[in-house]
Amino acid sequence: MNDHVWKHRNKEDRVTAVVSGGTSMSSSAMITPTSASHLQEQQGQAEERRWTRRLRARSIVVRLLPAVAGLLFLLLWQLRLFHYMFSLEIYQLPVPSSIAISIKENAEMLFRYAMYSGTEMLGGFLLGSSLGALAAIVACFFPTSGKAAVAVMSALNAIPIVALAPIMNNWFGDGIWSRIAVVAVITMAAMAVSLFKGLTSIQPQYHELLGGLAASKVQVFIKLRLPHALPALFAGLKINMSTSIIGAIVGEFFIASQGLGYLLSDQIRLANMPLAWSCIVIAAVLGIVLYEAVVLAEKRLIPWSRVRTDP
Repeated sequence: MNDHVWKHRNKEDRVTAVVSGGTSMSSSAMITPTSASHLQEQQGQAEERRWTRRLRARSIVVRLLPAVAGLLFLLLWQLRLFHYMFSLEIYQLPVPSSIAISIKENAEMLFRYAMYSGTEMLGGFLLGSSLGALAAIVACFFPTSGKAAVAVMSALNAIPIVALAPIMNNWFGDGIWSRIAVVAVITMAAMAVSLFKGLTSIQPQYHELLGGLAASKVQVFIKLRLPHALPALFAGLKINMSTSIIGAIVGEFFIASQGLGYLLSDQIRLANMPLAWSCIVIAAVLGIVLYEAVVLAEKRLIPWSRVRTDP
């Protein structure tokens, strides 16, 4: 009897041990995947942090690279490397330090002339862009004849500025309106072509959708064409801002008594190259500032276009 009880208890102990072992193995099986998942998550976070640091460092390098390249260019210019390369004398190509001194000594006159040229730029830019946009809007309502009209208007870009400026001086006199007219003519065509393409390059299914909703031509223009053409509108504005400074400066080469172009041509005749290059530098800075103003307006008004085009 005692042997039977002992064997029975021994059998129960083995069963309990087996059950306990299975439970501990099950617990280990349950803990191990969780630990592995946690470890993988930590590794993924570490890899993400490393990738973020790389992207941040790359972004800083990309932003600093133009500034570093510009400083290197100015340094090589100051050291007269370009003079040796192209066999130029110092009076032909002043070094940046002499240009900076000339800007400092003539700051008041350069500021006054820059405001005069800037007025010509902005006046012609606004007038030409408005006329070009109006022409593109009217043409989009009459696609067949409008396309031909925009093509004819684009031929205005083929007219050389040096030929256009004397004509405008003859029509509007030697005042500021002649240079505004020159800038308006050379900017009108670019805006008309760019905006007309944006207004008419609509996918057919969008037209079918609004047609099924019985939308009028005006509603289609406001709801579909105009929002779709906003990137093309700002593309035309950026092109016009870059070319308006050329029109204003070249227009002042002829009949003018003020402006950076007038001062530039006058100082070249007098062989005062530091002041002449000062006019070039001020005109470039003025053009860059106005161009960046258009870019900032584009980022504010149509941020979805910037998100779509940025890398």
